[in-house]
Amino acid sequence: MAERRGTSKLRVLRTIERNVQARWEREHVFEVDAPLPGSSDEKRSKFFVTFPYPYMNGRLHLGHSFSLSKAEFAVGFRRLKGDLCLFPFGFHCTGMPIKACADKLCWEMETYGNPPTFPMEDENEIDEVDVVRAEQPVKDKSKGKRSKAVAKSTGSRWQWEIMRWLGLSENEIPLFSEASYWLKYFPPLAIADLKNMGVKVDWRRSFLTTDANPYYDSFVRWQFGLLQRQCRVKFGKRYTIYSPKDKQPCMDHDRMTGEGVGPQEYTLVKIRILEPFPPKLASLSGRSVFLVAATLRPETMFGQTNCWISPGIVYVAYEACAGDGIQHVFVSTRRAARNASHQGLTPRPGEVDVLLELCGTDLLGAALHAPLARYPKVYALPMLTIREDKGTGVVTSVPSDAPDDFAALRDLKNKPALREKFGIADHMVVPFEPVPIITVPDFGNLSAVEACDRFKVTSQNDRDQLSAAKDAVYLKGFYEGVMIVSGYEGKKVEDVKKDIRQKMVATGDAVLYWEPERNIVSRSGDDCVVALCDQWYLDYGEESWRREATNCLKQMETYSKETRRNFEATLGWLKEHACSRTYGLGTRLPWDQTWLIESLSDSTIYMAFYTVSHLLQGGILDGSGKPPLGICPRHMTPEVWDYIFLADAPYPSINDAPPNAFERLRHEFRFWYPVDLRVSGKDLIPNHLTYYLYNHVSIWAGDNLCWPRAVRANGHLLLNSEKMSKSTGNFLTLEQAIETFSADGMRLMPTLSWAMAEGGILRLHCWFESVSEMLAMKPSLRIGARNTFHDRVFECEINLCVLQAEQAYERLLFKEALKMAFFEMQAAKDRYRDLAPGGMHRELVERFMELQSLILSPICPHICEHVWSMLGHSDSILQQAWPLVEQPDLSLLQASQYLATTTHEIRLKLRSLLQRKSAVPATRPSHLSIHVADCYPTWQCQILEVLRKHSEMGGLPTNKQLAAEMSALPELKPFTKRVMPFVAMLRECYERDGIAALQPELKFDERSVLRENINYLIATMELEGIDILGAGELGNKALEQCRPGRPIFVFHTKPCALLYLVNPQPHSGHFSLRNLDRIQVLAATPLSSNSSRHSQVSIRIFFS
Repeated sequence: MAERRGTSKLRVLRTIERNVQARWEREHVFEVDAPLPGSSDEKRSKFFVTFPYPYMNGRLHLGHSFSLSKAEFAVGFRRLKGDLCLFPFGFHCTGMPIKACADKLCWEMETYGNPPTFPMEDENEIDEVDVVRAEQPVKDKSKGKRSKAVAKSTGSRWQWEIMRWLGLSENEIPLFSEASYWLKYFPPLAIADLKNMGVKVDWRRSFLTTDANPYYDSFVRWQFGLLQRQCRVKFGKRYTIYSPKDKQPCMDHDRMTGEGVGPQEYTLVKIRILEPFPPKLASLSGRSVFLVAATLRPETMFGQTNCWISPGIVYVAYEACAGDGIQHVFVSTRRAARNASHQGLTPRPGEVDVLLELCGTDLLGAALHAPLARYPKVYALPMLTIREDKGTGVVTSVPSDAPDDFAALRDLKNKPALREKFGIADHMVVPFEPVPIITVPDFGNLSAVEACDRFKVTSQNDRDQLSAAKDAVYLKGFYEGVMIVSGYEGKKVEDVKKDIRQKMVATGDAVLYWEPERNIVSRSGDDCVVALCDQWYLDYGEESWRREATNCLKQMETYSKETRRNFEATLGWLKEHACSRTYGLGTRLPWDQTWLIESLSDSTIYMAFYTVSHLLQGGILDGSGKPPLGICPRHMTPEVWDYIFLADAPYPSINDAPPNAFERLRHEFRFWYPVDLRVSGKDLIPNHLTYYLYNHVSIWAGDNLCWPRAVRANGHLLLNSEKMSKSTGNFLTLEQAIETFSADGMRLMPTLSWAMAEGGILRLHCWFESVSEMLAMKPSLRIGARNTFHDRVFECEINLCVLQAEQAYERLLFKEALKMAFFEMQAAKDRYRDLAPGGMHRELVERFMELQSLILSPICPHICEHVWSMLGHSDSILQQAWPLVEQPDLSLLQASQYLATTTHEIRLKLRSLLQRKSAVPATRPSHLSIHVADCYPTWQCQILEVLRKHSEMGGLPTNKQLAAEMSALPELKPFTKRVMPFVAMLRECYERDGIAALQPELKFDERSVLRENINYLIATMELEGIDILGAGELGNKALEQCRPGRPIFVFHTKPCALLYLVNPQPHSGHFSLRNLDRIQVLAATPLSSNSSRHSQVSIRIFFS
């Protein structure tokens, strides 16, 4: 971060913010309860907004504030609109990371002492894999790489060092060996940071998750008990992302890399190695040995001509079982073998019994039998581009439909030296030609061959051309291709894929195999696999449940098409989700205490808990406070939760329950639910946000009044045009951001860079100072009637800003709201100050200051609260109403824009005139004639009418179409050469100004606007006079260019004298000057009677 030049302005803003926050705290401004029946607030509308509770393994950072600010701004606006607003905020502690870090720290102290003395390590051996997401900044970019190693390492780096890097002392660190201490340490820091940001949160309702909070623990157990009764929770073996190191499924929240990545299903084709085996495999003679190739296209196996092996990859031969009770030997990469061992494909789950380790070259030239292939015998051939980190390292070859395969096979056929290099005999390659199996539209029955020719692929090294060829034929072949092999003739490829795969599995020619779509690393530093696990899972994707979630989405506001499309796509592919694990923090399944509910599953309906938490917990995060209604955790039975949340549930029979307490809880829930707005990041749509929909439609089945009403998903924060990263130093905690830029300065900037955020401080300070200056100059401001042209325009412009800001807030378009509430309002005031004859009007200035502070307050509440008090108001700005303004006079705004455009065009023409190059130097004109057209000529009016009709029907056709239409109109025949130039000009204006450009008359009196502002135009152009004339006084050629709203300017010079009057005594009326006075008369005029009789001043007159 660049050095700060000065902090005086920042200190002023932070002082204001602290004072304002102290006032809000004293007045309990954000604490709100459901109004009791019969109260004055009972009929008020409500607004309930939530934000995903952050994980408590570190400090909050700027990314958190970027998302939650959208909820914060929405609450500020809805308060002004008169809603009762509830914004609660909880803290998530469920899952593995906190427990893993605490246990690791405990082990380090047991092993190496307290404080520990670690063995020396070579810094070059640092393994940069995350073990904990230390939410702290790297303060110096030059230390970025070292800090990343400390914060994101395993093996040679220690949890103790990470805690020291977090700024903790050696006396504090041992306390974190207990997972419970993390829950006590970080949440209060988060609350302090959020209070410093000024968020409008009712902190009475905050809570911690896990069984550390008995109320929340009871709530989650009720939720899962209900889901189980609804048959939403099931048990069985399912393919899931799994960490062998942690010995449990690895869900999104448990990952360092690969969030949102799921399992990918392959068909593992068993390609038998024929005897005699290659020498390195001789010890396996007599056994069934298979090269196993992972493919996504089993329907193409009819076209195999060979099998590809990478000469540079190390393979392993290992004991395998394929579900038929017979042990085989599989050959693949060690990574694929590890993955397969967790899917029931090895004799002992999770273990790989390696028989041999082989180089790829040991397998080249091996004779093979490929299932479904036309050729009875094929061979293992070399391909240099096979990836070791994807698939099995063994690749089937179908050169008829795969451009990569065709290019590589052609290279071997055409290059004897290449065959010789890898010991490949001619008979292994030369006789094998691509086999037609699929007809692809536009590419024939050898689509790969045609694509390689079309994209000029000459070898397997032409990567760009090959990529283009694959893009052209791969999806087209799958979705539009038609099979031509026996038994499947005429059937579409996509329709037979599953059938062919099932038959291959049934006959023992293939097995199902899964692996992660991309690399996934757990928070413990483990490379994850796909495992077939016994687990409790939520049956997402079940047809009736998905249908209800889809119905929920249909009635829900998403604020953008992209968000809706992402939800729809997720609902289309989302399947079972493992909801339990055996390690970490959380709530235990009520019917199986050996399992913990994982972090994405205990966080789907907690918004309902917010509605009652303040009446249970007594304002203490873990629920240990004195319960306000006297309700203890033991009272919260499933029947009680049913009564609170479910409309048709009976009143529970709890003998020692406080009277009317459960009715109060039910009333709170019924008033606040559903959630009116959920704000989150768009990266949570594939998991949390979609689970949110699924669980709501299940828990409140048949009660869609409790379903979510709106979700606003935003993207990622870019800091200095880059993604925030601790490793590069481009990172700020929330605490640092507030102390660096102030709370309102941080809120003001919709995207953050150092320069923009510094600008935010300057803008806010300048605004605060300008308000002070305007208040100081109030006595000198104009009073009386406020009916000048610029008075009316200014009032109209601020009304327009208020209305457009309101519309932007309603749509959660906060950049646009900020633009109108701050920048456009300031610009309107600046224009008024510069243009208003006789100065600004006091009432308008007062109204401007009040309106701007009100409509900016959702975004910058602290400075607005302070300005509001400066304006003389004793009550908080947070208790005010959104201002009601008159609809702006659009004709007046058009007149103002017309004046600005006309002034600009006059200035440009004058500049052009004075800068014109000629033999005679240009002289400055003294006068200007402005020629105004009252209407269009008849033939032009007809063109306007035609274009207006097209506009009303959806838009203007092409010029070619318009030319044909115009030529058919007899009235336009005399003007044939002028028609299309006029149409082209109108089209340009239409694209800029919309339908207003096609109106035959203006909505304002052009001449009146010019006359009312003639003194301003004379002064700003430094002219002696301006005449407003009609267009009829122009010549015919110029007349064609003059039209309503586009006057013609004619500069000229009239005989005149330049007169300079020098008065040595300012503000004294020594003389007067009237229009048409002659110089001789002026020179002979005595000093006025206002002058002192003893004055010795004189008037000097210069003229030329």
